[in-house]
Amino acid sequence: MDLMGMPLWAWIVFYVLVFIMLIADLKMFGKKGQHEVNVAEALKMTAVWIGVSLLFCGAIYLFYPVDPHGKAMEFLAGYLIEKSLSMDNLFVFLMLFSFFGVERKYQHEVLFWGIFGALVLRSIFIFAGAAMVERFEWILGLFGLFLLYTGFKMFSHSDEQAGDPSQNVVVKLFKRFFPVTDQMHGDKFFVNSKATPLFITLLVIETTDVAFAVDSIPAVFSVSRDPFIVLTSNIFAILGLRALYFALAAIAKYFTYLKYGLGVILIFVGVKMLLAMNEYINALAGMVGINLSMPHIEVPTPLSLAVIFGILLLSILLSVAVSRMSTPTENRTRN
Repeated sequence: MDLMGMPLWAWIVFYVLVFIMLIADLKMFGKKGQHEVNVAEALKMTAVWIGVSLLFCGAIYLFYPVDPHGKAMEFLAGYLIEKSLSMDNLFVFLMLFSFFGVERKYQHEVLFWGIFGALVLRSIFIFAGAAMVERFEWILGLFGLFLLYTGFKMFSHSDEQAGDPSQNVVVKLFKRFFPVTDQMHGDKFFVNSKATPLFITLLVIETTDVAFAVDSIPAVFSVSRDPFIVLTSNIFAILGLRALYFALAAIAKYFTYLKYGLGVILIFVGVKMLLAMNEYINALAGMVGINLSMPHIEVPTPLSLAVIFGILLLSILLSVAVSRMSTPTENRTRN
């Protein structure tokens, strides 16, 4: 039995592997509520997750039934896109934990369940998106336009514009039907049949991830239309988010220009997607009386991978350089 072009057993093996890795991740971070993850642990776990992802990519290269080399490159490109966009999520999570007053030793518990929920929701989104693209290919053009919009929006959006997280629509709806305590109760999500602020934090993180998925999933479709590649690259990228969060939280000031780099990446993949939609664009232009002969341009996956990695690296290096240049001035001002 095939599901989205891959044997059912391949999907089962993948999700069993994901489940095992989630349990291993939870065990490696210690018992819930009793351990504060430090930067060294986070960096080690981040390296482990990246290593596991590369091993899976190697398995694709060796065993994928169709065009294994090309599929491995698509996996790497999709993984890098999702990983880079997920870094922006992490700074939002940092702001949310600060807003709700979640202690660092309880943050990994919220992130674990937040990532678990993200795996479920993104699997649904990707299966639905793949089915839509297979039936209505022109939807990729809409994805491209949306990525252009969100990419340019990153240049004008600031973190201060995020608003009050407690006014989240899902949170307000939840509070209408369920009682919520005013104070934290350690690592507990519920106390005496009442939800705690820790659970409200989890709700906001889940809904925030849904909003980010609207950007990242179409972006991955720009480098692959294979549902298995899109799904596995997406999930492997977010599996290591918990470890990456604690690594980046300590050096957040060095990523000032990251969001601009992510904006450029979204614009690039949006343009890449639109260049491959020339037939639909030409037909649409003809409907309004414009004779447009836009050629079909397919950007090779290795080139896409190089461009995305280059933009990400440049934005991080620029952030670090500017931060180091401004530090002496700040110190003199304090003195």
